[in-house]
Parts: sequence; structure tokens; C-alpha cells
Amino acid sequence: MADDTSSPMDRFCGSTFWNATETWYTNDPDFTPCFEQTALVWTPCAFYWAFVIFDFYYLKASLDRNIPWNKLNVSKALVNLGLLVITALDLIMALVKKGGDSELPLYDLDVWGPIIKFATFLLLFIFIPLNRKYGVQTTGCQFIFWFLLTVLSIPRCRTEVRLDAERQKILNSQQPSEQDFSWEEYQFVSFFIFFTFTSIMLILNCFADGMPRQTKYQRGENEIPELSASFLSRITYQWFDKMALKGYRNPLEEKDLWDLRPQDSCSEVMPIFAHHWNQNVRKNYKNKARVEPKAQFSNGNVTFENPHGEKNGRKKGMASIMPPIYKSFGGVFLFGALMKLFTDTLTFAQPQVLSLIISFVEAQDAEPEWKGILYAVLLFVLAAAQTFILGQYFHRMFIVGLRIRTALINAIYRKALRISNSTKKESTVGEIVNLMAVDAQRFMELTTYLNMIWSAPLQIGLALYFLWQQLGPSVLAGLAVMIILIPVNGVIASRIKTYQIRQMKYKDERVKLMNEVLSGIKVLKLYAWEPSFEKQVLDIRDKEIATLRSTAYLNAGTSFLWSCAPFLVSLVTFATYVLTSEANQLSVEKVLVSIALFDLMKLPLTILPMLSVDIAETQVSVNRINKFLNSEELDPNSVLHDSSKPHPMSIENGEFSWGDEITLRNINIEVKKGSLVALVGTVGSGKSSVVQAFLGEMEKLAGVVNTVGKLAYVPQQAWIQNATVRDNILFGQTYDRKRYNKVIDACALRADIDILSAGDLTEIGEKGINLSGGQKQRISLARAVYSDADLYLLDDPLSAVDAHVGKHIFEEVIGPKGILARKSRVLVTHGVTFLPQVDSIYVIKMGEISESGTFDQLVKNKGAFADFIIQHLQEGNEEEEELNQIKRQISSTADVPELLGTVEKAIKLARTESLSDSISVTSADSLMGGGGSLRRRTKRQDSHDSVASAASLKKKQEVEGKLIETEKSQTGGVEFAVYKHYIKSVGIFLSVATLVLNFVFQAFQIGSNLWLTQWANDQNVANDTGLRDMYLGVYGAFGFGQVATNFFSSLAISLGCLKCSQLLHQTLLYYNLRWPMELFDTTPLGRIVNRFSKDIDTIDNVLPFNIRVVIGQAYMVLATIVVISLSTPIFLAVIVPIAFLYYFAQRFYVATSRQLMRLESVSRSPIYSHFSETVTGASTIRAYNVGDRFIEESDAKVDKNQVCKYPSVIANRWLAIRLEMVGNLIILFASLFAVLGGQTNPGLVGLSVSYALQVTQTLNWLVRMSSDIETNIVSVERIKEYGETKQEAPWELEQDKNKPKNWPQEGRVEFQNFQVRYREGLDLVLRGVSFNIQGGEKVGIVGRTGAGKSSLTLALFRIIEAAGGRISIDGVDIASMGLHMLRSRLTIIPQDPVLFSGSLRINLDPFEIKTDDEIWKALELSHLKSFVKSLAAGLNHEIAEGGENLSVGQRQLVCLARALLRKTKVLVLDEATAAVDLETDDLIQKTIRTEFKECTVLTIAHRLNTILDSDKVIVLDKGQIIEFASPTELLDNPKSAFYSMAKDANLV
Repeated sequence: MADDTSSPMDRFCGSTFWNATETWYTNDPDFTPCFEQTALVWTPCAFYWAFVIFDFYYLKASLDRNIPWNKLNVSKALVNLGLLVITALDLIMALVKKGGDSELPLYDLDVWGPIIKFATFLLLFIFIPLNRKYGVQTTGCQFIFWFLLTVLSIPRCRTEVRLDAERQKILNSQQPSEQDFSWEEYQFVSFFIFFTFTSIMLILNCFADGMPRQTKYQRGENEIPELSASFLSRITYQWFDKMALKGYRNPLEEKDLWDLRPQDSCSEVMPIFAHHWNQNVRKNYKNKARVEPKAQFSNGNVTFENPHGEKNGRKKGMASIMPPIYKSFGGVFLFGALMKLFTDTLTFAQPQVLSLIISFVEAQDAEPEWKGILYAVLLFVLAAAQTFILGQYFHRMFIVGLRIRTALINAIYRKALRISNSTKKESTVGEIVNLMAVDAQRFMELTTYLNMIWSAPLQIGLALYFLWQQLGPSVLAGLAVMIILIPVNGVIASRIKTYQIRQMKYKDERVKLMNEVLSGIKVLKLYAWEPSFEKQVLDIRDKEIATLRSTAYLNAGTSFLWSCAPFLVSLVTFATYVLTSEANQLSVEKVLVSIALFDLMKLPLTILPMLSVDIAETQVSVNRINKFLNSEELDPNSVLHDSSKPHPMSIENGEFSWGDEITLRNINIEVKKGSLVALVGTVGSGKSSVVQAFLGEMEKLAGVVNTVGKLAYVPQQAWIQNATVRDNILFGQTYDRKRYNKVIDACALRADIDILSAGDLTEIGEKGINLSGGQKQRISLARAVYSDADLYLLDDPLSAVDAHVGKHIFEEVIGPKGILARKSRVLVTHGVTFLPQVDSIYVIKMGEISESGTFDQLVKNKGAFADFIIQHLQEGNEEEEELNQIKRQISSTADVPELLGTVEKAIKLARTESLSDSISVTSADSLMGGGGSLRRRTKRQDSHDSVASAASLKKKQEVEGKLIETEKSQTGGVEFAVYKHYIKSVGIFLSVATLVLNFVFQAFQIGSNLWLTQWANDQNVANDTGLRDMYLGVYGAFGFGQVATNFFSSLAISLGCLKCSQLLHQTLLYYNLRWPMELFDTTPLGRIVNRFSKDIDTIDNVLPFNIRVVIGQAYMVLATIVVISLSTPIFLAVIVPIAFLYYFAQRFYVATSRQLMRLESVSRSPIYSHFSETVTGASTIRAYNVGDRFIEESDAKVDKNQVCKYPSVIANRWLAIRLEMVGNLIILFASLFAVLGGQTNPGLVGLSVSYALQVTQTLNWLVRMSSDIETNIVSVERIKEYGETKQEAPWELEQDKNKPKNWPQEGRVEFQNFQVRYREGLDLVLRGVSFNIQGGEKVGIVGRTGAGKSSLTLALFRIIEAAGGRISIDGVDIASMGLHMLRSRLTIIPQDPVLFSGSLRINLDPFEIKTDDEIWKALELSHLKSFVKSLAAGLNHEIAEGGENLSVGQRQLVCLARALLRKTKVLVLDEATAAVDLETDDLIQKTIRTEFKECTVLTIAHRLNTILDSDKVIVLDKGQIIEFASPTELLDNPKSAFYSMAKDANLV
């Protein structure tokens, strides 16, 4: 046997290792025994030894310990032991039976074979207890090892069975044989035992081990099944089935979601990232760094070091986030890269197998059939392997992305709690939130594609290499075309980008305008100005549509380029190839393999340019995050806590700055234990800065600040969290009912809480949106009082509350008898009233302390303090009785005549000015806590606030605290009606055109491919150049047809969708402006704006793209089925079950995925809103020292978002694997039928297989995009829904036209038994009001808040429609005319002056019908002429949003000018509650008296003195008229309600 010609392997086995005739060139293939016992056994062993490192890594990384012994791992151990025994026995038997004296020689194989197997099994055996101890429930390497071993042992089974049969033959042939078969018999038995055991091991490895006993994190009921899923279940994502099923049955909710995997939670990700970040920071310092332990886990807090470091450490450069990211998450990423390399290699094996199949069909019967089957199966195996590996790859990349995002969000959050004020100044809250929302998100999106950096060039390189083998140098021609197309595409892409930016600009403009229109909708309706604004919005929209149209053309251009790219490339390549030399002939194999390879090149070539842009953008993000994380932090050591100092709070020789120039100098303050210290001074003198200095918020330049004990701080601008009232007050402390109630009463919050719909469990909106200023301030104070600290810093807590509430709070809380009497307090105050009761006063002037002492000492000094008091009294903001108190205090102290004089003056002023605000406010006041009358407030504006909010609160209660309708989160599918609506809007012609053009495009594509195979099959081409050119020409024509139809079809879709979005926006706007006022009251503005921004944007940009892709891909799938069925008609039988599988996967996925996406986006916004809240309240959080609690909250919110995000990532993988397996089945059947069906045309076969190869990707895209369409078509649904809401009465009616131009001529107004309510289901506001006003009369309407004064005017303008009775003007019933007819013939000066952004002229005359002279005349009469003349732009002066760049007084005058321009017979004057200022007010009154002499004027009065000279007065109470007569008549009757009001107002 042992010839010299034999190979080393032959010698090793003692028999032939490889025999090609036996294995390949035969109808009955088999391996040699030597090959079966070496190569087929050692391959799995080698694999395991190579990858065992992963098993060790999983042991190290496991978070769990100690799996109990159970049936599964005991059986594994026993079977493994059995294998060890069998292998050892093999070795012993070989040594006994062979070699030595026996005639059988002993070969190396007999010794080394068992040894190698034994070593491998031993290693596997050791891992069984190890995995148990370290809580590893399943491992992939072992599963793959057993799988390979079992599969590769199958050929030997066949061999052994055959040999055994031969032996039996010999034994049964009766011839006495000398042969001894004992060794072979033994091998036969031992092998089959071995084979049985490996098969059992494979089955056992399909399951995961039991649950570990010890886990680092509590494993809840809701644990994610993935943690204990087996390897098989993990790669097929079978563990996700439960969720998919649940989501399919009914819409998923938050409680259905699984807990987060511990490895992905903040508490696991953060310490790792923090450790590497701190290392990186330390590296940046040249001085000796302190050696720190690895980032420790102290009660869940991760410390991040400050990159700014101590002042002395010399800094090398910025610490970047990139190195820590590589170090923390690089391992998983590299493992992913390895997988990517695998799949890339597998992808390129497919065209090779394709060429084998084609040559197999070409050879026709020369080759044995088994080879064809082998090729088909091989193709399937390659595709399946690729599917599984890619699934894992994407999964891994997503996890890395999620973890990076978690790490960055948390790092940014922790940093935001510590940044210094100079840093804060550099960027707005919005910018900081963007770091989190945009920049951290960008990382996540990039990680999936990052590997394309090396993978794309690799794929292109491989493709070129294989193409060169097929076609030689003519490939370069094709490549050249591809490369030329890239820059062309780049140019188009950049143009598209500029258009997109322009469109964004228009969109922002449009949304901003809509926002204003909706905010001021009431005024628009009163003025009947909607058409003008509708036109403005539509004008912007037209510009937007124009840009979108250009984008559509460009998009058609790119899709045109991409559709013609593969075609042009193949055309150029084949043409070059055929035309360069006569010898070059196309064969079917060449054509199809080349086309397959060109297709493979398409993707990397598209992705590369996109990737480079993405990377550049991410680089910008990295720089922004780096800048933020490296910015300066507050110095934690600026405030000492030295308890040996005599006083609990003190500043010695302090100098402080806000980062630029010095703000405070020579500050010396001592706060004795339990004393109350007041800081007073003029505005901007630095009072608040002193408080900030105590908190350590300012930069300390010199001196010592010392505080001992727990701090509580009440900022000037109250910071309220988006939580319940109770949570805001408790602020993380436990709820103690007794203490809590005491605090609430002391802070005068009881009455407010009673009003709120759900008491103190009412949710407060963002930034405390549904509370008045005073309420916020009191809640902020209550929080401080409840925290029961030792030191209190109160920064002007009484500024936003009414005087008597302030008094109550001072007495109950702050003052010497209050709750805080024993604490050390610093109070910043503007009021003079409480100063006599303070222990000591520091007067601050220009950032220095000018004097200090008690009240009496300072008054005697006649220094800055006396000036402060005089200045304060002259502003006249105090109440009468308080002034008297001060007067007593001063006169008892010393003789300071000028001071006393000022006080006297102030008392007089207070008497005359006590506006009869009391009428409008008493009722509100009883709501706002405490009776008594509310006089002038510190700021007049505030009184308006409280009234307004009291009224709105009242209204709120009426609807049981439910004002805002909750938005429906759409669940389940979308009705067909919506699609019908959309298609109708697109237009029937364009819809049909799109479908037809796409059909023709596919037809051309199939045609050109069939033509190519026809050409390649034609034998005559070799001798006939004319024939060749004909083929080439027709091929070119087919290509041209493809390109043209593609261009027009994508154009048709884009333009159709554009037309549709234009139409939808128009109808949305049309219906929305015609809503009745009540709908605007119950729908939050943000929701309506959302329709105009987000939903319209979806319809503009997202849907067209989705629809285009879906139509294209659907036709691709159809084409594939057609081509495969052409070549093998039997394929149609398989398509039905496959389609079913596909449909089910798709339905399950869409239902689950859509709901997961919704949940995810709902859970994302709390992260950002909590963050922006934290940034605004950072100083309060630091003062109370609750940073850690907020960090935990943020972490919890991030984790919660991941809980929703992770399943949606998995849902994608789950779907991909199922769909790709469906695709792989198509490949398998297409190729199997092709080889078995006796098909003779190799071109068709090749074509059908190459189409099948592409189908997986197409199917994947198709499902994704169609589910996107389902998600996004909801926008159409919402817009449609808004178009079907209730509308107000028509604006214009035919019969209006015959009314005279100057109607109403007399201005007679008559109410007859008139009733009205605000909305269905609410009480009547006016209950049968009747009165008659003659033309030209001046009538005042008075009454307490809520008496129905405003309702009267709203009814006159039909903003609210009558519930009974009627109103007639000049004898015409107003209900019988168009709304605009009515509203444009009445004039109103509304309560709050609303201005719109745009020119001043547009604000006065939006329809541009008045001449310049008329406008200037109106301006002159409204005393604005000189102001407008002084503006550079005059009438074209741009007014900011809401009129921000004019004072309140000027805005009020603009409204007067509007009224003067209109000048109709009936004028309604709704007086501003916030008295503008007395001068403006007098001006308005004067103008109205002179200019509207002949008109009927209805005045809703809040101050009685304005209506004392009117002809009649209407007194309303609870929606009914109680008095209607002239003012003098009523004042003469002391019993009248009017008289008592006048008495309250000191007018009688």
C-alpha cells in the first residue's frame, strides 16, 4: 500500500486520502474512509479550538452566577462523559488490536485521531460545570461544534453501512475465509455509538440551561426572554414570537413590554464609560494625576471627572469622547466587523455558484444529476448563512448604538448639572437639549453603517476582481461609467440639499405664521380678518410647493441616473468587450454572472458618498459634545462648610463675578443663628447676586464664604417641575400629612389647591404653565418650608403675590412669629412694609454694601436707606393701611420731616388711585386665597394675570377639570377610506400613469435581460458582425426605454403626491380657519400646529418616497415571479404557500412594529423635557443638593425609552430573518426546479436564479416601506379628520350684497330675551337679557368677574351663537347675515392688544384698501404719529411676533388706530384690565369721546370712573341685568348695586 508516490496524509492514514474519481467524477459520489476520519472530524474540532476564546469571554462577562443542576446539564455531562469513554476506548483498542505481533499495522491515525477527539471533548466537558458556575445559559460555539460534527459524520455513516454489508456478503458466501474482521466490527459499533451521542448532544444544545440562582439585578416577572433563550432561539429570534403574537392580537401597551437587558441599562453602561472617560481626562494633565480606583458604583452614582481640572493642572488639550467610546464599546463592534467580513465573502460566493449552475444546464445530461442538486442546496446554504450572520451583525451594531447613546445622554446630563454660569451663557437651553436629542441620536444611526467604510471598498474590489476574470480589461469601461456617475449624483444631491434647506425655511415661516394666527384667532374673528391671513399662509405655501416641485424634478433625475446606471454600465462593458476583439464572444454564463456582480457593486457605490456626508456630520456632533463636556464647571470648593465659625452663614471680604467684570465687591455679611436678615436696594443693585454667592453659583475672586447646615432656596423666578403640586412641594422627601398641611396653610395655598381639578394631585404643565405667577412663587416657597432646612435663602418670594397674601405669608412663614422663626434666613425684598420687623438690614448699592443695621438705626442715618424708602414710596405701590403703619414707625423713631412728607403724599395717592379694581377682583380674589380687596399691585400687569387665571380656573372647574380633549393615539390599522381619499387627492390620471409606467419599465427590464440571454445563446453571432451590432442596438433601445419610463414614472408620482399635499393643506387651512371659537378653546394650540407642521411635512416629503419605493419593489417581486415561472412553470405551485408565509410575517410585524414605534416616540420626549427642566432649574437642584436624585430620574427615563426601543430593533431583525428565509426558499426552489426540470435554455435558468437572488432584499424593503406607509398615512387620516369637524356659520351670504354700503346707519342695538352658553353641555352665561340702545348712545356695562360682560360682546359678534332670543342691529336680526358681513360692520377695541408679525401697515389694514393719508390720519388721532415718524421704516416698520418690540401702551394705541380706520356706527370697547398706564388710558378715552361722538359705544368697564359720564349703565350679575339706567340716577339711589360698587371704589 505504502507507495512512495503517496501524500503525507495517505501515509498518515495508511490509505488514500483523496480520490477524485471516486468523489467527483461519478454518478455515485463518496469520500474515502481516510478523508471521513480526518478532515471531516478535525474541521469541527479546529473550529472549536479557534473560537473557544469567545466561551471564556462569556464566562467573564456574565452578570449571573450559579445555575442549579438540572436534567439538561446532567444529561449533557453524562453524554459528554460517554463520548470521552468511547474515544479513550478507541485508542486502547487500537493499541491492543493493531501493531506489535498482530498482522494489522498501527497507523498514526489510529493514535492521533482519538487523541484529538479526546482533547476536544475534554475541553467541552470542563465547560459544563464552568458555565453552570458562571451562569452562562447557552453558548453558540458549542452548538455550532456539535452541529458541524453531526452533519459531517453523516457521510461516514453511509460508508460504514456499505462496508458492513460487504462484510456480511463475504461471511455468508460459505467460503471458509481466513480473514479476521474483529477490528472493523469494533470500529462499526464504536462509530455508531459515537454518532448517536453526538446527535443527542446536538439536540441537548438546542435548549438553554435553567435560570441562575444569583443574579446581579433582580429578574422580574417581566424579564426579557432573550436572557434565557437558547442559541438557536437567539439566532432565529424565535423568543420574540410571543411579543409579535401579542402585538398582532391587540395593540401593545407599555405594560406588555419586557424589562431592559441589564447589560444595556444605564447602571451597567455608565460605570464602564465613566471609567474610560476619567482615564482619558487624566491623560490630558501633565502634572501627577491622583491614582483613582476603577469607576466605583457608590449607591448607583457614577462620578465623572472634570476635564477643566484644578486651576493649577496644566492642560494639554480637550478630552474627547471618542477614545472612551472605542474602549467601552469597541469589543462588540469588532466582533460585528468580523461578522460583516464573513457575509461579504459569502455574498461573492453566490455568483460563482450561479455560474456553476449555468454550466451544469449547458452541459445537459453530460453531468450527473446530483451535482445540480448540490449546487442548488449550496446556493441556499450560502444565502441562509448570510441571513443569520447579517441578522446578528445588525443586532450587535444596534446594541452598540443604543449603548453609546445611553452613555452620551447620561454624560451630558451629569455635566449639565455642573456647568458654570459663563458656560451657560454661551449656549441656550435649546442648544444643550439638542446635544442630547440630535447629536447623541446621530451616533446611534451611524453605528450600523460605520463598517461600510472598509466593507464598501472591499466589496467593490472583490466585484472588480471577479469581473476581470469574466470580461478582462473591458470592465474598466463599466467602472469608469460608475465613477463618472458618482460626482454627477453628488452635484444633484447638493442641489437637493439647498432646496431642502429652502423648503425648511418656508415651512418654518409658514408654521410661525400659523402659530400666530391660531394664537390670535379670536381677534381675527372679531375683525373678520381671516381671509387676509389665509392668503398670507397660502402665499408661503406656494413658495414651499415650488421648491418641493424642483426637488421632485431633481429626485426624478437621481432615480433616472440610478436606474440607468446598472444598465449603462452593463451596456458599455458588454459593448467594449464585444467590439474590442473578434474573439470575444458573450456566453450566457459571462452575461449573467457579470450582471449579478454589477448588481452587487451598486449598493456599496451608493452608500459610500452618503456615508462620507454622515461621517462629516457626526464629526461635527462629536466636536459639539466635546466642547460641552470640556466646558468649565462650578468650583465645588468656593463655599466652605466650616462649623467652627461663629455664625451659620457669613461672607468675609467677598469679591464675586458672573464670569466677566466684578459684580460684587467688599461684601461682609453675617447671619446669626435664627435671625432674619433683609437685603434691600434698587433694581439691579446686586441683591440676588449675594444670594447666588452664598449658593456658590458665582465665581469667587476673593474672600471666604461659609455656610453650615442644610440649605433651602427660593429663587426669584419660581422653578416648577412638570409633576403634581404635591410632588413639587415634597421635592423628593417623604409625605408627612400634618407637616404638609401646616405648610400649605402657612403659604396660603389651601384655596388654590381647592380650585384645581384634582386638588394637590393636579399635574402642573411644563414650566408651571397652568398656574399664575403668584401660585408658582408660593409653591416654590412651600417647597423650601417643607424641606425643613437650617438655612433659608429667600430671593424676593413676595414679588409675585398680592399685598394681603404677602402679609399673610410674612406673618405665618418668614416673620418673627412664622414657621421659620428659629431658622437663619436671608430675605431679599422690594417692599418696605416688612422691614421694621427684621433683625438686621443690609442696603446694597452698585454691588457694594452701603450700610447695614436695624430699621431704626438706618432711618436715623439719613443715608442710602432713607433714599430707598423715599424712592419706593413715590412709586405708590403700597396699600393705604400699610403706609399708615410705616408712618407710625418712622414718626416714633426720629424726626425725619422729608420722609414723613413723602409718606403723607403716598397715602393720598393710594386713596385716589385705589382703582375700582375691587369690583372685578373681589370674586376672583376669594378664589385666589383670602378675602379683602386687591388694590394696586407691585406691577399693575399682575392684577390682570390673577383675574384671568381665576376666570379660566373657574371655567376649568365647570368641565370637571377636563378642558383639553385628549389626543387619540391611533391604534390598529387605517381604514381604506383614507387611502381612497389620498388617491383621489393625487388624481386618477396620475395614479394610473404611475402604475402603467412602472409596469412598462419592468417589462423593458425583463425584455432587455431576455434579449441578452438570447444574444448569448445565438451561435451565429461569432461570424456575423452585422448580427452582433443588431443585438447591441436592440439592447441599447431596451435600455433607453427603461430609463425613459423610469424617469417619467418617478416624476408622475412626485408631482401627483405634490398636488395631493397642496390640496390637503388647502382644505386643512380652509376648514381650520372656519372652526367655531369653542373648538379652539378645547383643542390645544400645539396639536393644531402639529397638523400644519409635522403631518403636512410627512405628506410633503416622507409619503411620496415611501410610495415610490413600494410601487417599484412590488413590481420587482412580480417581475421575479414572472421570470422564474417563465423558465420553470412548476414554480407557481410553490409561490402560493410562500406568499402565505410572507403575508403572515408582514401582518404580524406591521401591527407590532407600528405600536412599538409609537410607544418609543412617546417615551423619548420625557427624556428631553426632563433634561431642559433640569437645565433651567440647575441652581435650585444644586442648592437643595438633590443632583443624585435627578440623575437617577434621568437614567430611569433613558432606560424606559430603551425598553421601548429595544423590542422595535428586535422586531426588525425578527422580520428580516423570516422574510429572508422566505426569499431563500424562493432561491432554493427556483434553482432546484431549474436543475431538475430538464430545462434546456441555460440563459433562462440563469436569469431566473439571478432574479431569485435579488428577491430577498426586495421583499425586505417592500415590507418595511409598506409598513412605513401605514404608519405615515395616519397623517392623512388626521388631516381628513380635521376637515370633517364642525364649522361656524358661512362667512358670506348672497342676500348680504343688497345691504347698503354704510349699514348700520343709525346704530340701534336691541337684545330680546337673549340667552347664550359657551359650549354644548355648559350652563347658560346670559340668561334672558333684554335691553334697547338708541343710535349714538354711550352705554357702560359693569359687573363682577363672571357676570357675563364679555359674553355680551362675544354674542354681538356671534363668536358664540345664541341659545335663545335674538339680537338685532338697526332692526335686522344678526343671525340672518354672513359672519363677515356682521363682523366687518362693527368695531371693537379688544381687551388684550394682539399684534401680528409683519409690517405696521398690515397690522392696521391687512386687506390694503386704505390710502396712506387715511392711515396717517388714524395714527395721528391715536397719538402714534410722532412715534411712527421717528421709525426708519415708517409704516413698513416690522413688528415682532406678538408685537414684542412695542410697549403694551403702544400696542393698545395700535388697536385704537385700527378702530379709527374702520369707524363704523357701533363701537365695542372692552377695557383692558391691565390698565395700560394712566396717560395712555386718558389718551384713549379722549380720542373715543371726540372721534366716536355720533356712534353707539358699548364700554365694558373695569374702572367705574371711565363710565361715569356715559348715557346709560347696565349692571350685570350672574348673566342677568339687575339695573339699567343713567349713572346719576343710580348714584342717587343708595340701595342700588352700582352705588355700592362706587362706594367700594371711593368714588362717593
